[in-house]
Amino acid sequence: MAKTLLRSGDLDDFQAVGGGGQAVFDSALQIREALRLRKQQALVDCLAIPQVNDEGDRVDWYSSVEGSAVSWKAAEEEARFRALRYLDSTLDSASALSRKCLQSPKTAQQLFGSLLEKALQFPGENHVFLVDGKPVITFWGFVNLNESAREDVLECLRKEDLPEPIVTIEPEPEPETTEEPAASVVLSHADEPLLTALPAVKAAPAEEIVEPVVAVVTPPSPESQVQPEPVKRRRTGLWALPVAAAMAAAIAVPLYLNHQNSVTQVVAKTEPVAPAAPVAEVQPKPSVPLLTATLPLHQAEVVAPVVEKVVPEVRPVVIGAIPKDALVMDALQVKTGSTRFLNGTWRVMVDVKDEVTGKAPTIRFQIQNNKGTARIIQGNNISCRADLFSGLHDTGVLMIKSRSTARCSDGSRYPMPVIACKAGNNDIAECSAQFDANNPVSVTFRKTGA
Repeated sequence: MAKTLLRSGDLDDFQAVGGGGQAVFDSALQIREALRLRKQQALVDCLAIPQVNDEGDRVDWYSSVEGSAVSWKAAEEEARFRALRYLDSTLDSASALSRKCLQSPKTAQQLFGSLLEKALQFPGENHVFLVDGKPVITFWGFVNLNESAREDVLECLRKEDLPEPIVTIEPEPEPETTEEPAASVVLSHADEPLLTALPAVKAAPAEEIVEPVVAVVTPPSPESQVQPEPVKRRRTGLWALPVAAAMAAAIAVPLYLNHQNSVTQVVAKTEPVAPAAPVAEVQPKPSVPLLTATLPLHQAEVVAPVVEKVVPEVRPVVIGAIPKDALVMDALQVKTGSTRFLNGTWRVMVDVKDEVTGKAPTIRFQIQNNKGTARIIQGNNISCRADLFSGLHDTGVLMIKSRSTARCSDGSRYPMPVIACKAGNNDIAECSAQFDANNPVSVTFRKTGA
């Protein structure tokens, strides 16, 4: 008999586990009774007693032993340590019994062993209580949504609050090298341009400008160079050179400042003469190309544009993940006419709304070996029940129907639809319901624990 209420909660907030095509919660009371008959009282006391409400969507968990209840987190550390050792011993006994039953040739024993193997699974430490110092587990046979059964059932109870480690990052040691450090580069002048014009003629000093002016005189003929004749010079020519140089400088400097390129033009027009003193020619740097007066010209050619062929991208076919709680019509079972994939408790979502409340009814099917019951909760909290039958046609279509209307708690009747399902993508069932012959509506099945 139930003694102390430990915890309450909605069944839709958790995911039921089981074995042999059946959920543990569907046989919770039978499992406790079978353990009691096998004289496993310590294990029975660790499993709280479930009690489902009339709507079938909420369950209360009671302790079978008397005493004050303390949550796992609120208990003292020493009490939690003793309780954890007690649960370890109890879990070992349950595992040994489960293996023994699975090796039995009887089908009922094998089913009990597979259910007992997952019976001690629970969502977390918030679902464990200490009643008079002994651990009691609520919501056993369940795990959190989108989680699978833990290999170490008591893993969530072994967690300890350890201080976070302080991470210090040490600088990496500098690599040893025998090379001398590179000397700093100091740029003495700006980078040279890639292309530059021809170098300008540097202005000569005043004494050297005399040479281009004097060069206007016609040079001696080749005959005179072969046989030079003595020429008499006047003594007055020596003092006339400085005067001429000064006059030439006075004329050349303003011309150079106003027209920098005029010197180049004058030199180009003058006839080549032998200069009195050779001027060193400035050679351009090899790395800098010189501009040429003419560019090489070639006949233009018309090149047809290259048209690239667009190859369509071949994308791999991505197969979507199958939800864990979806109704999957196994192809092999459908081929052999088996409906084992339908065994269990299902939440049926039908695309209809109540005419009075405007809300969709809550429908649950519980089916085992093509027989089961339907439970309907209408928007005004009126519950209805009906018997179900299922089967496969030769075409592979799954049919679920009731031979009569559902009886409701207020004495009324609820019409039961005929549901037809066929395998779609990834063998996920695509179902529709017909309340009459003309208006089919879509139906979705989701596996649940109750």
